[in-house]
Amino acid sequence: MTAGVQARVLILARDDSTAGPLAEGLDRLGWRTLTARTEAAACAALADLQIQAAIVDIAGVEGAPEGIAERLRAACAPRRLPVMAMGSPDPLLRDRGFDVTLAGPLHPAQAAMRLETLVRTAVAEEEFEVRIETFSERGHALDPPSSDPTAFRVLAIGEPAPQFLALSNALSRNGAEVVGAFTAFTAFDYLHEKPFDAVVLWAGDNPHEALSIAAGLRRNTRLYHTPALLYMRAESAMTASEAFHRGISDVASPDTPESETAVRVVELARAYRRQKSVRTALEQARNSGLMDAATGLFTRDLFASHLMRLARSARERNRPLSVCMLKVSEKAELKAPRAGGWVARAVPQIGSMIGRLVRVEDTAARLAPEVFALALPATPLHAARAAGERIAAVIGCTAFEAGQGATPFVVEFDLGVAEVASPESVGYALEQAAAMAHSLKAS
Repeated sequence: MTAGVQARVLILARDDSTAGPLAEGLDRLGWRTLTARTEAAACAALADLQIQAAIVDIAGVEGAPEGIAERLRAACAPRRLPVMAMGSPDPLLRDRGFDVTLAGPLHPAQAAMRLETLVRTAVAEEEFEVRIETFSERGHALDPPSSDPTAFRVLAIGEPAPQFLALSNALSRNGAEVVGAFTAFTAFDYLHEKPFDAVVLWAGDNPHEALSIAAGLRRNTRLYHTPALLYMRAESAMTASEAFHRGISDVASPDTPESETAVRVVELARAYRRQKSVRTALEQARNSGLMDAATGLFTRDLFASHLMRLARSARERNRPLSVCMLKVSEKAELKAPRAGGWVARAVPQIGSMIGRLVRVEDTAARLAPEVFALALPATPLHAARAAGERIAAVIGCTAFEAGQGATPFVVEFDLGVAEVASPESVGYALEQAAAMAHSLKAS
């Protein structure tokens, strides 16, 4: 790790045979790493640094892997720590305390994609704990994330080759419900009709078709997080590196026993289902009856109460917290639509768009008729500004009705961001963000 750069990922490995290339690749992808040779050294680093996730090389740990994940999590509590294992998944499908187990050696792009998902899930779980307090204070209880006891649903896409059929049978033996689709059109029909916990793609003679399906998953907001395993021929011209960079979650070949590949698919499905349950739990807030009626966002008072709790949580968990202010600009082009009430009519749609554009773990609020705020947990200042600019850019591409015969108008935002240093500085951070929004344009 470069001196002075904050590490995001801890790798626990006895040597650099597999951890070295992984660490170098993750560093290049922006996931700065720190390697620990012993569990004691790993726990010490977790207690002192703002580590977001850990990767454990199972082959390099002394003794059984059971218990390692919990001890690492305890070292940085109350901050939630996702722990990924690198090694063969347990054939009996026991998670051994790890959030997900992926067969090694891990490709850096593969690891980065899983880390992004796991870290966001951990932050979302922390956010849910804070929301429970905020909403219970107002007499509304939020149900905890539910566990779905039904069989994992796997969509197998591709030609009915013998190896692919054998994998489908192995998945069924592992308790998964497998649905087959021979074409991309059929596959997306299924994906839009019913939920799936994982997708298996058979590369066959045309691997680029499989990659185009994976790319389609990543372009769809509802399907974006669905894990996809690519089952490719050993002699394929496509490399595993290319597959991971195109959004594939894991890669297997016919040389890998179908039983092992099936376990890897189930492992991905298990992690995805947990992530989905946390997102669903957070979305309960929308139906609480406490939100702004016009936009579905947090009200000013609810946001103020929740932001104070978020600031305390950030300090306790040693995580950054940022706020972002978005105020509809006072540009001259909006003078007539504003006078005619058309801007006010557009505000519910604008607020709804903001609510859909933020991450599920973020909190969006309407502070005034044309002023919105975001609380962004586990987000440093530069990332908060990028999030605000992205939202402003998307809404800035939308034309809103200005009345019969009038040209539709677009809105721009005055944008400001600030990092919340402590619970005592919440008000100051909001003032900073508001002052910046007054002096700077988002677009």
